[in-house]
Amino acid sequence: MGKQLFGTDGIRGVAGEYPLDEATVFAFGVALGDDAAEKGAHPEILIGADTRESGTWIAEMVAGGLESRGARVSFAGVITTPGVAYLTRTGDFVAGVMISASHNPYQDNGIKVFGHSGFKLPDAEEDTIENEILALRREDVRPRPARLEVDESLACQYLEYLLSAPSVRLDGVKLAIDCGNGASFRLAPELFRRLGAEVTAMACEPDGRNINRDCGALHLASLRQAVLDGACDFGVAFDGDADRAMFVARSGKIVDGDAVLLAAGRALRHAGHLPGDIVVATVMSNLGLEKALEREGIRMVRTPVGDKYVLEEMERLGAALGGEQSGHVIFREYATTGDGLLTAVRLFEIARNAGAGLDELTADLRTYPQKLVNIRVRERKDFRQVPAIAQEIRRAEEEMGDTGRVLVRYSGTEPLARVMVEASDQEHVDRFTTRIADAIRREMGV
Repeated sequence: MGKQLFGTDGIRGVAGEYPLDEATVFAFGVALGDDAAEKGAHPEILIGADTRESGTWIAEMVAGGLESRGARVSFAGVITTPGVAYLTRTGDFVAGVMISASHNPYQDNGIKVFGHSGFKLPDAEEDTIENEILALRREDVRPRPARLEVDESLACQYLEYLLSAPSVRLDGVKLAIDCGNGASFRLAPELFRRLGAEVTAMACEPDGRNINRDCGALHLASLRQAVLDGACDFGVAFDGDADRAMFVARSGKIVDGDAVLLAAGRALRHAGHLPGDIVVATVMSNLGLEKALEREGIRMVRTPVGDKYVLEEMERLGAALGGEQSGHVIFREYATTGDGLLTAVRLFEIARNAGAGLDELTADLRTYPQKLVNIRVRERKDFRQVPAIAQEIRRAEEEMGDTGRVLVRYSGTEPLARVMVEASDQEHVDRFTTRIADAIRREMGV
């Protein structure tokens, strides 16, 4: 039976509504407390949150459930998701809980759980916790929130770790930062100022409801303008929980996760720190990245969409670098999750060591034209088992050869088929996207 609560990135929903209503959140705390108690008496659990107005009460409900089972809770207050992962891994915490819905609007929230390893919990452990949550909900357990006080030293520990990561300083660098009114709003400006950069900080005034609103990693127009107006060397934007980062070069060019993987992969290989000459990316990474890495003698391995799958493949292959086009980048030697702040530190270090800007570091990345079409479907079938659809996919693949690719998949959350075609020219992209999408509509569309 499939999971009812846990997705690939924890439990998500609208704050105050199932499964993020008070009773279910409290039951989660109870279930996690029982799970943690099996690893020792009075286990210590870390909780952190982003800046959403619902973060505090959700954290208090989780803590109430944990304490009802004898667990001790440390509260980091507002901190990034990778900050929670780092502190859980390096501290005495049995588990870490992050209250965040990442890039979603403020009405949404979520609960992510990390084990002491710094990795998200294995599926079997999530299943055990979920089954207990559902059982507790049937018993109608009364939720009792706990009082929490922020331990400021926790965020300071994470900041000191980030400050120790680069081998160079950023003295003389002009930097524009967009914190998305999210979890990085204090950490990011202090980090880069202490590294010596001249910082222009934007979207650092969270009010509980403006997280990700026309700012941050999904909305780069204001950051781009700030880079151009201020003649900045770099611009960087973080999403709500700062596990991803997007960049703007001095020229105003947008530098996404694919471009970061190219710059970092090349630098790591030249330094002898890219085991197997492998970079792990997802099916959504542009074909241009694959071609550019090939020219450097680097093989790109693709996974399904999701940083969870990227990390699993990195672990399997022993790869040092992986990530997503959306800005999740994992440096496995330093972190167990995507970390926007760490990615920025590493990328700026690469640029300083090369004596170049992001324009020069990514100049040879040719982005192939790409088009994505969504089709609402009435049923899900294997596309290659439907003759009319399979014929169109095969025709596109044969005609494009290694100059393009076709990706046809279902949405994980909606009754949608997604058709993505990428090719060396726009005409092929438009023609084959239309033909495959039309075939899906005829055969299985609503």
